[in-house]
Amino acid sequence: MPEHTSFFTYLIAQFPALEHNMGIFGETFVGHRPVGAHAAEPLAASIGVICLVLILALLVRPALVKGQAVIPDARLTLRTLFEVWIGYWYGLMKDMMGPRRAKRYFPLVGSLSLFIVVSNCLGLIPGFSPPTSNWNITLGCAAVVFVAFNFYGLKANGLGYIKHLFGPWLGWPYIPVNILLFFVETLSVCIRPFTLSIRLMLNMAVDHLLLTLAAGAVALFLPLPVMVLGTLVCIVQVLVFCLLTSIYIALATDHDDHEADAHAGGGGGGHRAGAAVPAAAAHASGA
Repeated sequence: MPEHTSFFTYLIAQFPALEHNMGIFGETFVGHRPVGAHAAEPLAASIGVICLVLILALLVRPALVKGQAVIPDARLTLRTLFEVWIGYWYGLMKDMMGPRRAKRYFPLVGSLSLFIVVSNCLGLIPGFSPPTSNWNITLGCAAVVFVAFNFYGLKANGLGYIKHLFGPWLGWPYIPVNILLFFVETLSVCIRPFTLSIRLMLNMAVDHLLLTLAAGAVALFLPLPVMVLGTLVCIVQVLVFCLLTSIYIALATDHDDHEADAHAGGGGGGHRAGAAVPAAAAHASGA
């Protein structure tokens, strides 16, 4: 994304020594350029987003711990927003992989959804840049997803997770076909973090660039339609990223005790969850 002036730029300008000391961060992972004020802006914004999410979570937690969540609020509150957001993602994961696995893997998807949606919406505020418009940030999120779903798959299925990369056993004469399938499946798994990160980064960079151009042309009222469209893009990109993350986890842990999932879901839950994964994948691809 092109470098531009933001509130962070003005803040750094007030402390010249701070900008000079940014050299201790070394070089950027993507591009291997020295870290300056613009290179440090996404990292600083990400830290700010994490702190903001933690503060909001701490504000909501007392009401949930005391059991007040049983009684809905009469008006829209912070607790209501958290309940609706978290409830939507948990319900989506439960339909996809069953209640047992959804409860186990929900913290990762729920945390990612909160971080990404707040980061995306930060770009709607004049003078701020969304951290997710920088590939260093989105690649970091995708790398966490990549390590997580592979770890979950190995933990759930052991060597069976590696074995499924060879595809179904076709017999001794077709061993070269199974070997070819292994390389194709391995390549498919390895490019997942790149497709996740580049998709999110490009969409948010272009969205923020359009919003900046609209706001620069006419500062009042005219950018509002672009901001409405930008809000839609922010939500859709969260949906795509976290939905694909859920699909990767569901596929990696697909053989993780189906009977327990079926029992927890009242019978047949595991089969319904398995059937939901291809449908969700098709939906995410369309988005």
